[in-house]
Amino acid sequence: MTRTPGFLDVAAAAKTFGAATVLDGVDLAVARGEFVSLLGPSGCGKTTLLRIVAGLTMPDGGRVVLDGDDITRRPPHRRDVGVVFQNYALFPHLNVADNVGFGLKARGRKAAEIAPSIARHLDLVRMGAFADRPVRALSGGQQQRVAVARALAIEPKLMLLDEPFSALDRKLREAMQIDLKRILREVGTTAIFVTHDQDEALTMSDRIAVMHAGRIEQLGTPAEIYHRPATAFALDFVGLSTRLAGRVASAEGDRIVIETALGPIPARANFFPGSPVVVGVRPERIRLGAAGPCTVTAPLTDVAFQGARVLLHCAAPEGDRVLVEAPTLPDGAGPGTALTLSWGIEDTLVFPAEGVAP
Repeated sequence: MTRTPGFLDVAAAAKTFGAATVLDGVDLAVARGEFVSLLGPSGCGKTTLLRIVAGLTMPDGGRVVLDGDDITRRPPHRRDVGVVFQNYALFPHLNVADNVGFGLKARGRKAAEIAPSIARHLDLVRMGAFADRPVRALSGGQQQRVAVARALAIEPKLMLLDEPFSALDRKLREAMQIDLKRILREVGTTAIFVTHDQDEALTMSDRIAVMHAGRIEQLGTPAEIYHRPATAFALDFVGLSTRLAGRVASAEGDRIVIETALGPIPARANFFPGSPVVVGVRPERIRLGAAGPCTVTAPLTDVAFQGARVLLHCAAPEGDRVLVEAPTLPDGAGPGTALTLSWGIEDTLVFPAEGVAP
């Protein structure tokens, strides 16, 4: 299959540290102006991939091409890449304006160019009134804005952001997500964003690369990743889901019946009879109290109040889970109440059991 290169094209990137394979031949193509998140748990390789693109880590194999130029072995300061680190990495002895202008001065820009650029980029992140403020006097959110302005001031072809919101409280983090998305859209900068927060990735991204064990398990839009996860890992890592282990009892064309601990479940998938599989259903797709194409009964064990909705936890065998999202708790329901749960065949997601080929 022929690969389609992007504005940023990472091909077969590989990296080991000692006996540990951190990146296992990763391919990633990013279009000009696109915002792509690298999403995955700690140790999956996402930060290593970002550092290879930034030039802070050299790959053991593969290449990195940006806007047609092979930058694989090029030093960081010659890559035309801006980086925002998790700890912001601001210079404490410089004020806000001098931090933003540091990269411009290092590149030999004239003073007549630097001052307007500093002002423009501080206004872009809504920090224009803080130009003379010491960075030590800023809040975490304000420091994050300054770090973004500094990275943008050099007008990079590519922005790399390594979990820049992880130190912020939830409300500020959510506000900064919206602001950063707005800023990058206004300037048209291509961006790679590293996060382990699924909600953050779903909110901000044009596409998400779900990473696991040094590989990209799935690359797609937030809607594709959430509604049609390609693997059981993507199902589990992005969003909540009911998950049931089962075995294919019968198969006819693309219609199968899966035997689970809660009963038979029909689905559309291609598996041979006897295949061990995992069934997934997003909790908002499950209806209460009505029979449907897929129907099971499970006793209620717990209720989590989440403001405009409740999340119902139902009893399931060890290793399984049953979650239902509903507007309210059904009248008279409590721990031990048997609930009838149903959903459409099109909402049943089926994956090979872990370690078993489809």
